[in-house]
Amino acid sequence: MLSGLLGGLVLAAGHAHAQQPVRGITKDEILIGSLQDLSGPAAGPGKEIRNGMQMRLDEANAQGGIHGRKLRLVIEDHGYDPKRAVLGAQKLIDRDQVFMMVGQFGSATMLATLPLLERAGMVNFFPLSSARQAFEPASPLKYAFHPADYDQIRHALPGLMQARGLKRICAIYQDDELGLEITRGAEAALQAQGLQWTEKMGFKRGSTDFSSQVARAKAADCDGVVLATVVRETVGVMTEARKLGFKPVFVGTSSAYSSAIPRLGGEAVEGLYATMLVEEPYLDSPNGPLREWAARYKARFSDDPTVFSGYGYFILDSFVRGVQAAGPALTPASFGQAMDGLRIPPSLFGTPEMRFGPQRRLGNDVARISQIQGGRWVLLNN
Repeated sequence: MLSGLLGGLVLAAGHAHAQQPVRGITKDEILIGSLQDLSGPAAGPGKEIRNGMQMRLDEANAQGGIHGRKLRLVIEDHGYDPKRAVLGAQKLIDRDQVFMMVGQFGSATMLATLPLLERAGMVNFFPLSSARQAFEPASPLKYAFHPADYDQIRHALPGLMQARGLKRICAIYQDDELGLEITRGAEAALQAQGLQWTEKMGFKRGSTDFSSQVARAKAADCDGVVLATVVRETVGVMTEARKLGFKPVFVGTSSAYSSAIPRLGGEAVEGLYATMLVEEPYLDSPNGPLREWAARYKARFSDDPTVFSGYGYFILDSFVRGVQAAGPALTPASFGQAMDGLRIPPSLFGTPEMRFGPQRRLGNDVARISQIQGGRWVLLNN
């Protein structure tokens, strides 16, 4: 009698445990959160990322959702400010109770939010950041798809120096985590060749005047300049260089890969090299599936897609694949088990196959290189 009663209690406890709610998950909905710049210096890219994510989310919902659940996305605007990012993350975690942080934008802002996500036990899924902390140290709370800026420039710079005969390398860098990661990677590449910086100049995030940095680079007779910059700053530096008649080889990372750069910079940015992962989705792209996707995006938003639109779509598509593989009983643990056994196939944006494991939190460590030629990005290697 007693053993039967105890058995019944154990079964009841197990049933109650199985029915415990999971944050952000109901029988009808999966609630996810993201942090984007919708009002600051990267507001253009932030809105394009949002559009790309929303496009894929709406497609999934139009097909009935995932295992009967519709997706809903809540986005907080951090204005590219780490302090605002922390406040936004706190809201998403505590008030909105989202299931997961998906595709948050920016290295400095992401780094500011990581302690909060870790304390909440929340997965940071595919942040649009090329900081190594997005996947190091290995953690079940980290899934990243983007090679670190450090590794992008470390691998790309030696080949470019050899191809262009560069000897005197300088850096103009944004004085924050992004800029420091890029310059450290370039410095590692130089040291491996027994070289040092010829000159190195920083600027504060949000700066618009680069006259002193460019003048110093010109005075140092730099034949190659590593740009640890994002969109507006890349254009500003190269426009100033053109005014001074300074014509080194400029090279940046994926942080400086955007259709906004040739659009805003015109002739001043011709010849810029940048490492990249997702192809710029031109409406006349020779890549047929990408061209078709770009046309659908244009019809939906009445605007040309950009690489950031592609990032948003790819990130949300990868999340959908993970949730599908996790099955109906969705939890952070089941999602993690699914992701660690999942192979994400090559995408229409040119990303290679990605896979993960307990010690492999970065799905891909390969970046390609493109150059601005005739006002548009041209892929130089596959």
